[in-house]
Amino acid sequence: MDERIVTNKELKEDTFDFDIRPNRLDEYIGQSDVKENIDIYIKSAKLRGACLDHVLLYGPPGLGKTTLASIIANELGSNFKTISGPAIEKSGDLAAVLSSIDENDVLFIDEIHRIPRYIEEILYSAMEDFCLDIIVGGEGSSRSIKINIPHFTLVGATTRAGDLSAPLRDRFGIIAKLNYYTDEELFLIAKRTSKVLDTEITDEAAMELAKRSRGTPRIVNRLFKRVRDFALVEGNGVIDIDIMNKALKRLKVDSVGLDETDYNLIKAIIERFNGGPVGIEAIASSIGEEATTIEDVYEPYLLQMGYLKRTTRGRMVTDKGYEHLGIKR
Repeated sequence: MDERIVTNKELKEDTFDFDIRPNRLDEYIGQSDVKENIDIYIKSAKLRGACLDHVLLYGPPGLGKTTLASIIANELGSNFKTISGPAIEKSGDLAAVLSSIDENDVLFIDEIHRIPRYIEEILYSAMEDFCLDIIVGGEGSSRSIKINIPHFTLVGATTRAGDLSAPLRDRFGIIAKLNYYTDEELFLIAKRTSKVLDTEITDEAAMELAKRSRGTPRIVNRLFKRVRDFALVEGNGVIDIDIMNKALKRLKVDSVGLDETDYNLIKAIIERFNGGPVGIEAIASSIGEEATTIEDVYEPYLLQMGYLKRTTRGRMVTDKGYEHLGIKR
């Protein structure tokens, strides 16, 4: 299931898309309020000759949190260092990263909610006082020493802001939520990608691609590359509406961006649980997927589109969901 083409999770092929990603704020499309505010904060920090306050970016996967973190470093003229929350397995892992940063560096921690709580505490003094509290010595003779570290900006990214502890969340001076993109914004991203990849796309095809990309730039770029393959092999290299429709039909992406996985999830609720309400664990068991994956990857777009709804008793398929699948109640 993870390899579905319209998943908003990062796939292996996406890690090589740095040439597609914008490098400056004025190149970054969408998230206007977030972008404008961050621009002000960066300019203020530069005028004050100070580090930018720590930044927390949250929202569904694929909306540009990593890209925005990289842009922040570029705009500040700072080094950009990255680490993933799941890669921090012991306190020494985090201490090693923090002790290697230079003055005014930007440290990006993806999936910051997945740092274990006992390790997370090391961040408190680092973020607040720019020092590390290190315990040295054996049992019975241990003592704490403080090691000063350079001033830096931490940018944390998470899809599950509610899983962050209050002490960690409160240490971020700037908190920004990234929302799903409009079709018009995704259209502009598709047109920009066509220039970067030197592949012509008609306006009609670009808008069709936008409508089927689930409000997510990552999916726009991934689908663009696959449709480009069809245009090169079965067309004249130009992505027009006919090639777009043909390619997306072959890829089994429907008119609003749903694929077989979405259909199977909705059908499971209808056929096995009479349309709901049903708990997330029961849904997960019925389709052989983890509950957290359903909540983070599959469900947000279905809720956004109004095909599912949450109730106090569980998830339900809406009338709109039944209608889209062509199933009568």
